Amino acid sequence: MKKYLLSGVALLALPAAAYANCPAISVADMGGVAGGAYPQQYDLGEFQEAADCTMEFSEHPEIAKLNGMIVGNGDLGGVADRLPSEPLVVVPYESAGKYGGTLDVLSNATEAGTSDFLSVRHVNLVRYSDDLQTIVPNVAKSWEWNDDFTQLTFTLRAGHKWSDGAPFTSADVAFWYNNLMMDTNIFEKPKDYATVAGQPMTLETPDDVTVIFNLPAPKPGLLAHFATHFAQGFQPKHFLGQFHPEVNADADAYAQSLGFENGYDAIKAYWGNSDWTDTPSPMLSKPDLVGGLPKATHPTLESHIYVTDTTEGRHLVANPYFHQVDTTGQQLPYIGEQDEVYINDNEVRILKLVNSEVDYKSQSLQLASAPLLLENQEKGNYTVDLKPEITMGVFGFNVTHEDEAKRAVFGDVTFREAMSLAINRAELNEVGFFGQGVGKQYVGFSPLPEFADPAMESYMAEFDKAGAMARLDELGMADTDGDGMRELPNGDKLVLNLNYSTQGIAGQTVELVSQYWADVGIQSTVKEVTPDEYRSAQSSNKLDVAMWRKGQPVAIVLGNNELWVPPFENYFGNRNGMLWAEWVDSDGAAGVEPPEDVKQLIADINAFQSADQSGAEYAELGARMVDTMTKNLFFIGTVNAPAPIYHNNNLKNFTEFKTQSYEYYRTYPYRASQWYLDE
Repeated sequence: MKKYLLSGVALLALPAAAYANCPAISVADMGGVAGGAYPQQYDLGEFQEAADCTMEFSEHPEIAKLNGMIVGNGDLGGVADRLPSEPLVVVPYESAGKYGGTLDVLSNATEAGTSDFLSVRHVNLVRYSDDLQTIVPNVAKSWEWNDDFTQLTFTLRAGHKWSDGAPFTSADVAFWYNNLMMDTNIFEKPKDYATVAGQPMTLETPDDVTVIFNLPAPKPGLLAHFATHFAQGFQPKHFLGQFHPEVNADADAYAQSLGFENGYDAIKAYWGNSDWTDTPSPMLSKPDLVGGLPKATHPTLESHIYVTDTTEGRHLVANPYFHQVDTTGQQLPYIGEQDEVYINDNEVRILKLVNSEVDYKSQSLQLASAPLLLENQEKGNYTVDLKPEITMGVFGFNVTHEDEAKRAVFGDVTFREAMSLAINRAELNEVGFFGQGVGKQYVGFSPLPEFADPAMESYMAEFDKAGAMARLDELGMADTDGDGMRELPNGDKLVLNLNYSTQGIAGQTVELVSQYWADVGIQSTVKEVTPDEYRSAQSSNKLDVAMWRKGQPVAIVLGNNELWVPPFENYFGNRNGMLWAEWVDSDGAAGVEPPEDVKQLIADINAFQSADQSGAEYAELGARMVDTMTKNLFFIGTVNAPAPIYHNNNLKNFTEFKTQSYEYYRTYPYRASQWYLDE
């Protein structure tokens, strides 16, 4: 009987019912099989040649039962017929896995604290490998740039299918771009990543597997966007197109027959009016319609699909048409079901982790929780890794506040300098981060690129209480009523409302910063709110101070300009200058005109994304962006520190992450489709 070496132990080849006749290699032991063009994965033909085998496919033994839980799905054919002709062959980290089990995860609420779970099942055209340096194929089989980065061609996998068995083709990419991203009925203004310097791209689809993005100017970062962003570059035309008037002339009538107001209402119910992949399905948004709908949620290419969606949580089952297999031919994912529970109370979430009721968690975990988690990890049979974060908590004073007196003060860089100098980052690091972090100023990029002046990370970041007080005196902010706290220059009382969410920033950080500001005479009140409450207040320009995590690597900035254009991030991040954003979005017809430095930032980021990355212009633009962002202190940095990543020890093929971060889309580089449960 033939033998293969697996994880350092010689194993007898298992019968075909368990493993096919291809070797059960792993990243830990490749068994002499040569690597492919990309790390830890192959295309089918490439693997068969490298391993000198012919792969036979196998499936989850309960896949028919799981498929029966998906509303609108028909009976399944054989697994070979459900896979693309060239499935993606994934090399497991430790070993080929076993089927079964339910992955238990924990989020804050619907659309709050959910991105680490979303990333577990996420797919896009490409992804970053776990070195966070190498972009590799995923949904796309391959890609090719032209010489000047104005044309990006993707080749898809022939025979790839949606979760309901319908063909996935280039038409689904074109539908996503032309009929969703560029439709002003859905997005009043196109997303920045879907344009190049504000101008739209055009798409060509010469055949079912070829998609050509034609760019109006160079934008090499577009590929990194597809590798890191939650927004997937495709949507099911065969399903959502039924509700789109440009695709189906009877879209409104059909939607109305199902209980929607019109076709766009149906699209928004299934896909949302954003590109966020966590929009509630009709099971939650319109539960009264579900019994009469053709599908409870729209088809997906992800590893799992929703089968229930409530205000308490969600349940998912394996996608029977998922495009990945392991090296033995077992269709992924191994884990058949996923269960997500919502708990908004941070202390309750931590207790559930300590009690080992969860299989994986990273988002919303702060370093302050690490001692308790580490103390109990052996007893709880889980592991906690402390990994560096790309982002750090930052504070942004509302420079377009609806209160004119506050706007005048917050909009004065002298005030922002004072508030930055008042923060004792060394003490904050010791007390709030156990001395594990580094005090820094927010500079826009994280980590700091080579083209930037290293001094920018310490700009106005030294603790200087006297300097802070002198600046406040200069502004005419005096204690006029003798209570020890300063008033606004016009004599009005000033109390900063510091509303925060633990999803975005540690409560201890906010409490300490509040005290530092009180020490220079600026009074504040601290209140924890839910992520939804925080985001709603931020969107309506009601916050005194924005506070959330912030920062992006250069690779992501090259594909996404949101950190450099008002309001300086998307709905889920740390935003400031909401009325500046309104002015920009309306071409000056509404809102408040931003200062010249902000206009320069907008011009610079557009030029930066198109610049030759080996040229002097690229470095000059990047350095100026850092200088402008840092010296204006639109956002005030605190401490960059590590944060916990939690996983149950029964969860196998789990590898150590490079960072605890959202920026590379959390779990996506670490191939969660090959996780399995050994219980």
